[in-house]
Amino acid sequence: MEIVTNTNNNNIITPKKSPSPWAIARKKFIKNKLAMISLIFLVLVIIVSFSAPLLTTQDIVRIDYMKISQPPSSENWLGTDTNGRDMFARMLYAGRASLIVGLSCMFLITFVGTVIGSIAGYFGGIIDTILMRFTDFVLTFPFMIFVIVLNSIFIGKINGLWTLILVISALSWGGVARIVRSRVLAEKENEYILASESIGGKPSKVIIKHLLPNVASTIIVQATLLMATTIVAESGLSFLGFGVPPDTPSWGNMLAEARNSDVLRNRPWMWVPPATMITLVILSINFIGEGLKDALNPKSRR
Repeated sequence: MEIVTNTNNNNIITPKKSPSPWAIARKKFIKNKLAMISLIFLVLVIIVSFSAPLLTTQDIVRIDYMKISQPPSSENWLGTDTNGRDMFARMLYAGRASLIVGLSCMFLITFVGTVIGSIAGYFGGIIDTILMRFTDFVLTFPFMIFVIVLNSIFIGKINGLWTLILVISALSWGGVARIVRSRVLAEKENEYILASESIGGKPSKVIIKHLLPNVASTIIVQATLLMATTIVAESGLSFLGFGVPPDTPSWGNMLAEARNSDVLRNRPWMWVPPATMITLVILSINFIGEGLKDALNPKSRR
């Protein structure tokens, strides 16, 4: 409480304005040192990866037979690969490809899952039944097998990177849809939703202006964790040779060098850097997700 004194020497007690839930969440997240360090690291990785053309002049495509499999040196900081290409330059460009896959899939999956989940949860009945049965149908697909098959079918018809993004997104939105639906089902029974409906609020307006802002915390946390999941999926598929096209460097493509037992044992500079970056980025995203989960949880607020 704040005491404000007026000119007549009367003490007027005015209530202090309480911070909004988002302000409380922001302060809690900032106090989480591990989450903040992870966020700073992830932002730096994104900036450095997307600034690759400004940070290196090495040709990541040109094969140089005079520099094949050379260890790290002053000229090539992380050595060269089996085609004589500079590993440091490829690491920068590979980060850009892997992050594009992670970010794009995150937005597409979150958007599709949120739309389907909110419509199913709000309207219920036959609409809910149809949408959820379709969601169950998508969730029953063996993810890895269908991504490999669909990516093989459509490769060449669309840009290879975007083919992978669309295929992963098309098979991964089911979990988000179910989570959003369950939250909408719980929220739509509250008085503010009933009041909005009673004054003639359109369903689209009720969903966008009232329901989604109140389930946004759950969506944000899920979106954060989805980015880590899709980066891992891209790395695994590229390692197997079914992900990002070989002419586009990604951390998964670079790890594919380790399929050669000689490289795995005797040339660690070819696979340790991309493996380390994948591990650090995934850990940072998970720490950010945990920090957001704790910050946005109303039960954990003081």
